Amino acid sequence: MASGDPTTEPLIGLGVSGGIGAYKAVEVARLLQKRGFRVQAILTRNARKFVTPLTFEAITRRPVITSQWAAGMNTGIEHIALATEMRALLVAPATANIIGKFANGIADDFLTALYLATRAPLLIAPAMNTVMWEHPAVRANLATLVGRGVQVVEPGAGYLACGWVGQGRLAEPEQIAEAADRLVRRERPIGPLAGRRVLVTAGPTLEDIDPVRFLGNRSSGRMGFALAQEAMKRGAAVTLVAGPTTVEPPPVSELVRVRNAAGMHAAVMTAAANTDVVIMAAAVADYTPASGAADQKVAKSGPISLALTRTADILADLGKSRGDARVPVLVGFAAETSHTVERAAEKLQRKRVDLIVANDITVEGAGFDVDTNQVTLVSASGHQALPMMSKADVASAILDRVETLLTADAPARV
Repeated sequence: MASGDPTTEPLIGLGVSGGIGAYKAVEVARLLQKRGFRVQAILTRNARKFVTPLTFEAITRRPVITSQWAAGMNTGIEHIALATEMRALLVAPATANIIGKFANGIADDFLTALYLATRAPLLIAPAMNTVMWEHPAVRANLATLVGRGVQVVEPGAGYLACGWVGQGRLAEPEQIAEAADRLVRRERPIGPLAGRRVLVTAGPTLEDIDPVRFLGNRSSGRMGFALAQEAMKRGAAVTLVAGPTTVEPPPVSELVRVRNAAGMHAAVMTAAANTDVVIMAAAVADYTPASGAADQKVAKSGPISLALTRTADILADLGKSRGDARVPVLVGFAAETSHTVERAAEKLQRKRVDLIVANDITVEGAGFDVDTNQVTLVSASGHQALPMMSKADVASAILDRVETLLTADAPARV
């Protein structure tokens, strides 16, 4: 975007909250100006402990807003005037505190009041300690914002200022500026899945025996979460149906928590009716206690006999419900210990789906509760074996195939 008349260049509000990454926001401001934007910096009280308003004023050539109570700020109701004029509100870094305030409608300073007063889209670049980033409260607040259409530039991983190693470092300034540029240009949602609705299942289901014991499996939810996150990056509206997982889910459009196979079946069948893609990455229990869960803990009294009954086959029911229609594209998973491709091909045909992601869980580094996977993509046109890679890269490969299925002629199904 070439620079022109400064009065006609789009205005971006740059909110800076109190974190060590605040120094990177200066470079973000410079890069936005280089792309042809005017930048209005808004610093919170804590941000000023890391970087001074004078620095931003020198870069943006505009007075920096630091308080709604400053002299002259109320002559034109400044936060309303700015809220109306700006094309986007970018907050970098966005701390856990500011994310929580945005999510819960708290307006106790200029920046939070500005967010509530504007109809401009919000883009946040979170930065915080790894444990804070993974905390359920932060994840819930992020999910709330994403559900409202807020876009997120994911933090990077590496050495953090606090001495920890992990995810939480503010994304690089160029990445943040690029995301803001695309947002203002109305290219969001970006990606080949823009406008598509994707349903992903993740994690295990737990079938209760009594209030203490249950039948379960080793699924952590990592693969399903990687798929949901990748689909969001590609512009899809993502509904994530997750069992009791050992890791926190990524921000998605809608998160539905379930415990058992029956709950997952109900949630999936309801959501699938208005969905373009269903990816069944969850490890759904095949069996559940035939008489249901006991009300009281079953006392130990030597050997016991536990009668089990089959749970509903969600993927097969999806295939049956869809029939010969083109959508939703159906993707299943097959975790096997032998004859992996053969069993996946049989499942593909029997359940009338488009793609089966098969993996041999006996291979070291593949399967449950690890960050890597080695899979084979099995479809009616054949199979493709992928090397060992991160689950994020596996998710990318799966969604590449999904995009092809969405744009191709009606898939061949037996």
